[in-house]
Amino acid sequence: MAVSPFSSYVPLQNIHDGDGSSSSGHQSLKSTAKWASSLENLLEDPEGVKRFREFLKKEFSEENVLFWLACEDFKKTEDKKQMQEKAKKIYMTFLSNKASSQVNVEGQSRLTEKILEEPHPLMFQKLQDQIFNLMKYDSYSRFLKSDLFLKHRRTEEEEEDPPDAQTAAKRASRIYNT
Repeated sequence: MAVSPFSSYVPLQNIHDGDGSSSSGHQSLKSTAKWASSLENLLEDPEGVKRFREFLKKEFSEENVLFWLACEDFKKTEDKKQMQEKAKKIYMTFLSNKASSQVNVEGQSRLTEKILEEPHPLMFQKLQDQIFNLMKYDSYSRFLKSDLFLKHRRTEEEEEDPPDAQTAAKRASRIYNT
């Protein structure tokens, strides 16, 4: 599978494949708790996207999240010329018969390069929704059970509750119960 040009889209700018360290800092609600609450929450968090991409890479389906992110970026494009360029890039990367990271969506065969002549922000919406649902009901549930996710959650819990940290109540209880 070729490296997608969409791996550096705006939502992914501060996401780097590397040692797995987070650049997001400490948050009040644990990231894994947010990620587990919905796929939408996972996709809104750059660290969540990074972890989900790592998982999808191992499953050979990273193109799904890259397509979804490319569509999100495309919808925010206002300049007509830029919109045409991005539409063509999305089509050539994910939807054409010769796509380097082809996604599997219904109606894909009906899409032709002709649609790229008059792009509009929601032109890929139905296909994006199909991919979102595919991720939501397939990959996402497996991600939440994956070692990658569970390890990240354990790391978060250990950072929040170091084994030697004790509450005053636990210390008092031990003192009085001895």
